Amino acid sequence: MGMDLASVFCPNLECPARGQTGQGNISIHSRQEQRLICTQGRKTFTATKGTAFYRLRTPAETVSLGLTLLAHGCPLQASVVAFGLDERTVAAWFTRAGRQAQAVQEPLVEQPRERGQVQAEEIRVKQQGKVSWRALALTVGTRLWLAGEVSEQRDLGLVRPLLARVRRCAARRPLLVCTDGVRAYPRALREAFRDRLSTGKPGRPYLQPWKLLSIAQVVKHYVQRRVVSVERRILAGTAAQVEKIRRRSPGGAGVINTAYIERLNATFRERLAALTRRHRALARKRSPREYGMYLIGAVYNFCTAHESLRVAAAGSQPALDCTPARAARITTPCWSVGELLSFHVPPPRWIPPTRRGRPSRALQRVIARWCM
Repeated sequence: MGMDLASVFCPNLECPARGQTGQGNISIHSRQEQRLICTQGRKTFTATKGTAFYRLRTPAETVSLGLTLLAHGCPLQASVVAFGLDERTVAAWFTRAGRQAQAVQEPLVEQPRERGQVQAEEIRVKQQGKVSWRALALTVGTRLWLAGEVSEQRDLGLVRPLLARVRRCAARRPLLVCTDGVRAYPRALREAFRDRLSTGKPGRPYLQPWKLLSIAQVVKHYVQRRVVSVERRILAGTAAQVEKIRRRSPGGAGVINTAYIERLNATFRERLAALTRRHRALARKRSPREYGMYLIGAVYNFCTAHESLRVAAAGSQPALDCTPARAARITTPCWSVGELLSFHVPPPRWIPPTRRGRPSRALQRVIARWCM
């Protein structure tokens, strides 16, 4: 078993050593079955525990290749015919991959960092007998996809959870949010970007809005489905503040726009059949739409190199490929889809149980070993 045990952690949620690496508590239990053991919790687990390959009988290379095709817009039936598999098997892979992508996306991307300029917009999703909406958010400087939400209506119910995720991704630094002309955005932005201000008095705390937040909207006016004029509004912040943040972000030349999030929407339309304008692949349930969004978004963030993000090499060497996650300093190399699907997301740290009285000496030793 060629594996660096120092980078492996215990996935058992009842173990005090869960999620901690380099502590010397992981050893090999069975090389033939590829099982490891945690010496603290005395529980064994497979090397694929917590990944998309857990308990799959198909070789990981075949699964990675099939999901790579699906994540780049290949129809599911093509993978079924190419690999000689059942359609339900490939659909189950797609669901597993979406859950794994969500497990990787949320803890790695949704961390407070300086974002500069963020753009948000919605995309129409066809369903069987109805239409739903998907909202996406993007960082302009690194082209990093931040979050996405799905809702039946294009209203506050769609925008509020999206901006709550954007709020978790943003540090308290100057921030410009550019959106389209949906009326729900200004109110949802002001509700999301505010902090509790303790007054020392009983009752509900005062909510103080961010002073460094700037809001801009790009409103397009249509006549017979053609854009005839574009109106740009500044709803929060001054024009000088908006222009300063916009010019500081890479690729911020020009005017206030939503071009980058529209380009991301085009990528999602290209790679997910339910988002294309004229097709027969209708989305019937909400969960597959969310899994498809996370799979395509995670592949876009961690596995897709962008021409505009390429890093110049020293001397006569060719330019280095750069993904949005690498530009945001989340990962160093450009991942493959197999590496994305096999990434182990550590569980939260163990918290000692709260009991009445003095803890036992055994519990004190465990706390001193894994919590100090």
